[in-house]
Amino acid sequence: MAVASPPTQDIETLAINTIRTLSIDAVQAANSGHPGMPLGAAPMAYVLWTEFLKHNPRDPHWPDRDRFVLSAGHGSMLLYSLLHLTGYDLSLDELKRFRQLGSQTPGHPERNHTAGVEVTTGPLGQGFGNGVGLAMAEAFLAATYNRPGHEIVDHHTYGIVSDGDLMEGVAFEAAAIAGHLKLGKLIYLYDQNHITLAGSTGLSFSEDVGARFDAMGWHTIAVDGMDPEAVRAGLGEARAETDRPSLILARTTIGFGSPKADTFGVHGSPLGPEGVAATKATLGWPSEPAFHVPDEAAAKFREALDRGAEAQAAWRMRFDAYAEAHPDLAAAFTAALDGHLPAGWDADLPDYQVGDKAVASRKASGEAITAFAPKIPFFIGGSADLNTSTNTAMKGAGDFQHPGGDAAAQQGTTGGGWSYAGRNVHFGVREHGMGSAVNGMAAHGGVIPFSATFLPFSDYMRPAIRLAALSKLKVIFVFTHDSIAVGEDGPTHEAVEHVMSLRAIPNLTLIRPGDPNETVDAWRAALANPGPTTLILSRQDLTVLDRSRAKGSLHHGGYVLADVEGPPDIVLIGAGSEVELCLMARDTLAEHGFRARVVSLPSWELFEAQSAGYRREVLGEETTPRLSVEAGITLGWCRYTGSRGGSVGIDTYGASGPGSEVLAHYGFSKEHVAAEALRLLGRDDLADQVEPPRDGGDTAGEEATGSEGHS
Repeated sequence: MAVASPPTQDIETLAINTIRTLSIDAVQAANSGHPGMPLGAAPMAYVLWTEFLKHNPRDPHWPDRDRFVLSAGHGSMLLYSLLHLTGYDLSLDELKRFRQLGSQTPGHPERNHTAGVEVTTGPLGQGFGNGVGLAMAEAFLAATYNRPGHEIVDHHTYGIVSDGDLMEGVAFEAAAIAGHLKLGKLIYLYDQNHITLAGSTGLSFSEDVGARFDAMGWHTIAVDGMDPEAVRAGLGEARAETDRPSLILARTTIGFGSPKADTFGVHGSPLGPEGVAATKATLGWPSEPAFHVPDEAAAKFREALDRGAEAQAAWRMRFDAYAEAHPDLAAAFTAALDGHLPAGWDADLPDYQVGDKAVASRKASGEAITAFAPKIPFFIGGSADLNTSTNTAMKGAGDFQHPGGDAAAQQGTTGGGWSYAGRNVHFGVREHGMGSAVNGMAAHGGVIPFSATFLPFSDYMRPAIRLAALSKLKVIFVFTHDSIAVGEDGPTHEAVEHVMSLRAIPNLTLIRPGDPNETVDAWRAALANPGPTTLILSRQDLTVLDRSRAKGSLHHGGYVLADVEGPPDIVLIGAGSEVELCLMARDTLAEHGFRARVVSLPSWELFEAQSAGYRREVLGEETTPRLSVEAGITLGWCRYTGSRGGSVGIDTYGASGPGSEVLAHYGFSKEHVAAEALRLLGRDDLADQVEPPRDGGDTAGEEATGSEGHS
């Protein structure tokens, strides 16, 4: 049934109220969601999307589009309404299925799930950090590929952030990075409604937000967020500011027009049928039918289709001219966008020989980076002020910084000077901001980003790592100092539970290489992986292992490193630095007449991707005892050790002392591993010979772990 448009509303008000009513109808239909933000933020969203945002709804992946981030992902219906109205592949029926199983309109925006959604948001503050990464990627690509008269990369990153976003520490970590880098094409609209889920922000948030952002080097503007003209002026001023990111503090009214306006009751609960009707009456909107889109409003929003097509066509002409003038750069730019690794990128990777000096896997990783980084010009990243310890600095690749600056402040640069074309990113001691920013860089496209820090500090990054996995972003997280072998720094810096906790994240490929050559192969696997990868690397030196008789490689996730003639008596399964322990224990077992197979299992995820037959071939018969050996918690290893298996690990915190002594104290010695294997074989008598009891019968100090069936 045709419904007349409200007669007294101009086209701007009509369009804004269309956003509002679509949003509250969807929340009500789902009987779940957050109606307050769309009601209050609709005016500024309307102005941004219809007048400032450069996008083509017919091609959501156009490289030079502006990026938009709804950091306050709980207000997802605001974004879904905008996507539908401007012509993205998101039907009205999908809005009616908001928050329903299998719909394209999940409760919070999800990348790769809904056309036009750039990043997955919802955990507050993450989208803020993602936007910083998006702007960093734009700045890098522009500095790398643009040439005078040929600007093929020239777009902005916009976002809507909330009070809750700005309370999260990750937002301020990322904001500090953005301010330091002077990312002038980053513009955030701050939906400053002073309301949270539990009450007013005055309960816990009374700081001067503008002053804080001013102090971090941002350009701040205060506007009336309910007045489209004021928002328009604010966005214009922000776009004119090119040397600082901009925060537009837009004072809004949450739940505008509803009976619960300006109260926390409208934040995260449907309005109810009566509340919806009352809100529509206040807005001068027909109460029925639900999901009403006036023709005039639809036509206004759909102007984005022609405007976007024209903008993309103009860009295409510029790119064609660029390709004619700079064919090699154009080819490199296209390859970067496609994520294609250059031919021969791995031709000069290190190849370590048996008998070479032992090398820590963090150092082998650094040598691999030195070999391949010059050949992959879109490989970019850095550490949380730890590049000298994580060995991730790319010599001669320059530092990703705003051009210029005080020369005296440039101590510690890696060579190549300061510019946005530099590939060494200095995140500062800001692990969480770093994690969310590299996610944004990956979401932008055209780069392969990485981050690096010590493994225990992955705890600071876990929300970002989880979202990288959920979004299947191609990010490489490098973590060094992987175990209690760190030694003197003590338990605060000794990873114990971290490897297993990262293995628990779906879609995340974790690789803990056991020697320098496995480390090189780990980089091959990470760069080939379309999703996120964590590399777990040692501080202590690792012996170059003999793989001449190996049956498989790291790319299989797990493989037989050393085998025996006929069926083995026991299978020793090692990961990382403990693989060598397994080989040493194998020799001890052989002295007592037992045949041990040694399996290197650097990546559970890659191993699980192999056929069931291959996995059985590697692990042997279920009835064969298996012993896992890893300097971390034993929880989970029963997955591979089976019903007759056991584990050598550490299920408590470490201690401060020389690394070799700490390892020995906690049972990471060839004697203890061999003794535990013998116990699994029912030869406690031989076990006591190999490792005599001490301290009242404990074979490896009071904290050692090693028991049959332990998982």
